[in-house]
Amino acid sequence: MDSEDVILAKLNDALKNKQHYVKLKEERILNFKKIKSESLTPEQEYNYNKTLYIEYQKFNSDSAIRYVKKNVRIAEALQNTALLNLAKLELVTLYSSSGKYRESETLIKSINKKDLPQDLLPNYYISYREFFEHYAANSYNDEYRQQIAKYRDSLLMVLKPNTLDYQINRITQDIFLKKYVNTEKQLKDLLKVTKEDNPQYAMITYLLAKIYEATNNLELRKTYYALSATSDLKNANKDNASLQELASVFYEIGDVDMAYKLTQSAIEDALYCNVQFRTLLMSEVYSIINTVYLEKEAKRKTELQIYLLCISLLSLFLIVAVIYVYIQMKKVSKIRSELFETSQKLAELNKDITETNQQLQEKNSQLSESNHVKEEYIAHFFSLCSAYINKLENYRIILNKKATAKQFDEIYKILKSTTLVDNELEELYKNFDIIFLNLYPTFVKDFNALLIPEEQIVLKQNELLNTELRIFALIRLGITDSVKIAAFLRYSLSTIYNYRTRARNKAAVSRNDFEEMVMKIGSIALKI
Repeated sequence: MDSEDVILAKLNDALKNKQHYVKLKEERILNFKKIKSESLTPEQEYNYNKTLYIEYQKFNSDSAIRYVKKNVRIAEALQNTALLNLAKLELVTLYSSSGKYRESETLIKSINKKDLPQDLLPNYYISYREFFEHYAANSYNDEYRQQIAKYRDSLLMVLKPNTLDYQINRITQDIFLKKYVNTEKQLKDLLKVTKEDNPQYAMITYLLAKIYEATNNLELRKTYYALSATSDLKNANKDNASLQELASVFYEIGDVDMAYKLTQSAIEDALYCNVQFRTLLMSEVYSIINTVYLEKEAKRKTELQIYLLCISLLSLFLIVAVIYVYIQMKKVSKIRSELFETSQKLAELNKDITETNQQLQEKNSQLSESNHVKEEYIAHFFSLCSAYINKLENYRIILNKKATAKQFDEIYKILKSTTLVDNELEELYKNFDIIFLNLYPTFVKDFNALLIPEEQIVLKQNELLNTELRIFALIRLGITDSVKIAAFLRYSLSTIYNYRTRARNKAAVSRNDFEEMVMKIGSIALKI
């Protein structure tokens, strides 16, 4: 048997593809309906309807009832008592499962057991047993349990011992009598020879889970209910008990989300098939799980509000940081201006050559350091802006998911828009181009000088820099890490790598020296 993780993964996959299995079932039924001939004899039409009844029995009880009623009319017209009783017995179970207990009871009491042939006795006892099983869901007491056991005993007396139905009913009776050890082994032996696509596979695994429920083995109980539920889902069996039992297991272990998901699926199936007794069984469990789920959702909403507050505070901090960086840039600009004036005065004074040279070297060193600080601040400024945009984008995606889950339509419409991010990016790149070209006005010309003539970049009208130039502008600022460049320009890492590789291939200088020479643009005369 697969591990628990694999089994639960298969269950989740079956839940995800639930409608696909329903569609396959509907297509199979539709294809069968298409083969009906206009020249069927009444007996052939009876068998045709019976096949459709079997298909619909655990799928859509209303449709199953419709085809069984057709067979009742056919049997009455043929005056065939055996066929009439068979159709009535089928109708008894359908009525009781859909909540029509009075009609079901009236119908089964109209059938005289003594008049039934031997091959219909199993149907008779099954109908009575399932009538009490369905009725017990609505008005349960110990008397109904005794009636269920009584008719199961009678059923075992008429079933052939070598059949799977006999073995499952006998094992079910042993479970009722709390004979768990032997029944566990018998069920596991049956499981070895029963394929997963066999509808009885779900019943066998369900009974094993019932044994582990009685013996307080939570892990195996969860495993076998999951196997049973997966089988029911794949067979499009809407009249199933495993999903609701498994929901209770997940609720017990504290996984409210999975419990709620399974409960919703079980109720959908019961309503789709019109199995009233399943709906009644689910009502109490659903009420408890739904209450806890809503409480958990309320807690998540509170946490979301806290996250929103934190993000707002972070956004405020980022704005303050941007203003701080701008002020520092102004200071750097002022220092640069003051240093230039000082250099002019030193040149005009024309004092001692040695002293003047020494002072000029010191000032040049200060200017170099100032430029380095300036570049660091610019890089830091754009890094902060890029991080701010990324955080806003992530904030929008997170809120969009949350809003979708809670169906906050108005919030969803606002947060789904990417206009804000697009505008911020456009403004960021525009500011970057302007500031960078103010610092390095000959950058485009000097960069083209490093390329072979036929590969030089020609900018479009009103275009300051294009993507390739921005990549190497960032490199000029000292940002050589492709990961950081990709994050700032919002391209994939492979795209940045391709741009850099293509540029080196177009270089008029050595490919190995190309980026190093780009980093010297504006600081030294280029030698090509």
